[in-house]
Amino acid sequence: MRSSAKQLISLGLLGLMLLKACVIPLLYLDFEIRRDYIVANLCENRNRPMLNCNGKCYLAKRIAETKKQEERQAEQDYMANLIYQVMDWHQHNYFSVKAPAINISLQLLFDYKSRFPVSCMVDDIFHPPLA
Repeated sequence: MRSSAKQLISLGLLGLMLLKACVIPLLYLDFEIRRDYIVANLCENRNRPMLNCNGKCYLAKRIAETKKQEERQAEQDYMANLIYQVMDWHQHNYFSVKAPAINISLQLLFDYKSRFPVSCMVDDIFHPPLA
């Protein structure tokens, strides 16, 4: 079941990539199929038959739009990829080093007991000003 789903997804993505690669030839095919309609209704120079445009202005305009859109998409993809690389928050452990195991003993190794009481030290430090 999983294998067939993966195959369907991969075939779908392959089809989309091929469709994207064939956009301009598909524009030419569309132009050839609908040439009469384009010449009669969509051509900018349909009122000036002496130019012999025959819809080529419409085709050139569509191709220019498609190329401009592809350039914009390529620029957006480049910027997104660049931002992703700069803002990559995943840690890459190229050199994985294991931390050494350290055993810390929590035993008290010494005990300090002052010979002087605490009140004696406080009285020496805090006293009224001497005149």
